Amino acid sequence: MRDTYAETKLAILLAGRGLIAKKGFTGVGLSELLAAADIPKGSFYHYFGSKEGYGKELIEQYVSEYLQVLDKLFAPGDSNARERLLTFWGHWIETQCCEMTEHKCLVVKLSAEVADLSDDMRIALHEGTKAFMTRIAAVIQEGVDEGSLHTALEPAKTAQMLYQLWLGASLISKLSKGRDALESAMDVTRRVLVAP
Repeated sequence: MRDTYAETKLAILLAGRGLIAKKGFTGVGLSELLAAADIPKGSFYHYFGSKEGYGKELIEQYVSEYLQVLDKLFAPGDSNARERLLTFWGHWIETQCCEMTEHKCLVVKLSAEVADLSDDMRIALHEGTKAFMTRIAAVIQEGVDEGSLHTALEPAKTAQMLYQLWLGASLISKLSKGRDALESAMDVTRRVLVAP
């Protein structure tokens, strides 16, 4: 038996993340979700008002964790901003090409599926992607300021363009079951982030 309401709720969210990353939001039923979390069937509505509410909280929890990953990858250290950005995109390739579904990007998996299904989930995804691009733009600005990136780069527009490039490459990679689209995105990213 779990100790607290918050721990049980988190367990349900984490159990669902892997299932939804593999099957999609509509492909996972409540009974399957609760079985994976080892929670009695009648408990779901004690923690979430609806499946849509669950989806919104799942996205928000994923965004929060992903921002922590970005903060760690982008933290100043021995490498300059350009190197940290390329490390991030390299991390993207490795996590999106692996077979472990728990590492797959929920933004890639859910964006098209839930955009017309749930306004709350769409907004949570949209706010999450804006937060991701803001983090990327901050590192681009740092690179411009330190001289590791070209001074002509506009951080916000460049971050948006690169993030959109990688989302599209991830979708093509899912269709092809290969990494060529992601490797092409990395080639474009290197050219965009070329030092002066």
